[in-house]
Amino acid sequence: MSGETVRTLLLMGATMTMGLAAGVFALYAHTIMPGLRATDDRTFVGAFQAIDRAIMNPWFMTTAFLGPLLLALAATMVTLGHPPIAWVAAALALYLVAVVITIAVNVPLNDAIKAAGDPDRIADLGRVRAQFDETRWAAWNVVRVLTSAAAFGCLAWGLVVHGRAT
Repeated sequence: MSGETVRTLLLMGATMTMGLAAGVFALYAHTIMPGLRATDDRTFVGAFQAIDRAIMNPWFMTTAFLGPLLLALAATMVTLGHPPIAWVAAALALYLVAVVITIAVNVPLNDAIKAAGDPDRIADLGRVRAQFDETRWAAWNVVRVLTSAAAFGCLAWGLVVHGRAT
């Protein structure tokens, strides 16, 4: 397989998975969190726990969370010294911000609400929901939407630059 083919395939893979990541974060921003916001405390806690458990699966981790990071890193490495490098490296940096936010903000909040236990056995669901701090979770998620969408745009443009150069 030629170097150009490898570059093209890695750029395409990084772009496609980045689009999936941006879509997941956006779905939380415009659908899941607004929908949950309108529910009572028991429904919020139980539904969020169930969604968070469900999202932790190999499909999500490989295609829409770690996949974009690893493929953007690989695409950056294979485009060193080639025209799309600035766009690909920018995408990697932008998505790295989303990953750091996920690990530093969203995951600890997710873990805390799951650790509260079965909603049927929680005496004060309002306290659990308040401690979760859905406003903070949602605000940082919007940053993830913006950085991952910008990373997707950078990778898409990187593909254009790559195509023009080949």
